[in-house]
Amino acid sequence: MKRKDLIRRLTNAGCILVRHGSKHDLYKNSATGKKQPVARHNEIDDHLAKHILKELT
Repeated sequence: MKRKDLIRRLTNAGCILVRHGSKHDLYKNSATGKKQPVARHNEIDDHLAKHILKELT
């Protein structure tokens, strides 16, 4: 999955960017309070993307 598509799905689900990192960005779901790092690669493995979406949405 493209990183920009994953970020778009996260922001549509109500997640916000907490901080930028050198290799990962940290996103947080405001409703649940859960945080999850998102790699700063152009392509993110589909299995990892599904896991991030499951944890934050």
